[in-house]
Amino acid sequence: KGFNPYFHSQEDILIELNNHLELGLIKDKVTEVFFYGAGCSSEKLNGIIEKAFSVFFSNAKIHVDHDLAAAAFSCYLGSPQITCILGTGSNSCHFDGKVVTEVVPALSYILGDEGSGCHFGKAMLADFLYHRLPDAMNKEFIALGVDKTSINENVYMKPNANVYIASFMPVLVRNKDLEYSQNLIRKSFQEFIDVHVKCFTDYKSVDVNFNGSVACLLQDELRAVCESNGIKVGMIIRRPLDSLVSYHKNKLDMVASSLSAVKVSNLN
Repeated sequence: KGFNPYFHSQEDILIELNNHLELGLIKDKVTEVFFYGAGCSSEKLNGIIEKAFSVFFSNAKIHVDHDLAAAAFSCYLGSPQITCILGTGSNSCHFDGKVVTEVVPALSYILGDEGSGCHFGKAMLADFLYHRLPDAMNKEFIALGVDKTSINENVYMKPNANVYIASFMPVLVRNKDLEYSQNLIRKSFQEFIDVHVKCFTDYKSVDVNFNGSVACLLQDELRAVCESNGIKVGMIIRRPLDSLVSYHKNKLDMVASSLSAVKVSNLN
């Protein structure tokens, strides 16, 4: 389960951590924890995560940062870059190897999230209710038990509406070759690029990387839209965890090498 300080309290997080048996077996041995998540964008919000983790990992130093930072670190190859998230939600940042810079904010699923699973889901749900979905997609929605009542209940009355809305992405992916789908995909990706990529002055001269399931599953369409905008696509990573671990291990190795050099210098 993911933790978002907008939606989960310190108590919620501790309950989930304590239910995780594998973590319980090693928690006292852990000396450092790096947590990256959506919503971790201020000292106050990060404190919710940090306090919960500090109680559970009582011997560890806790680092909490935004998921944008994780995306940037996972794609970094030594040169300035733009890294984007296209998953349930969407966002973008610039990383020069030292500083993660965000120019425009992520407005979440109600006001923003262009190019995301939520963005596509909202369009499809609206078109389903307006009787504008292609027949093949309409039948899939009906087979899933979707109707006006269930949509209103899940969107306006239950928690995690963004997850519900984005859950219809598989229908789009299965039917992505339809004219309706191609138009929707290209329009949504263009909106994302206009807002979240072109805001960076060097967007045509650096690699633009993408993290997330939407970017991966619709990468042909994403690459085509990027090409039409003069954008050079770098990495497209569905799950950045392995690359993020490598980034941190490399940093630790650099610190260890630096310390060794200092010791040798002192001896000399």
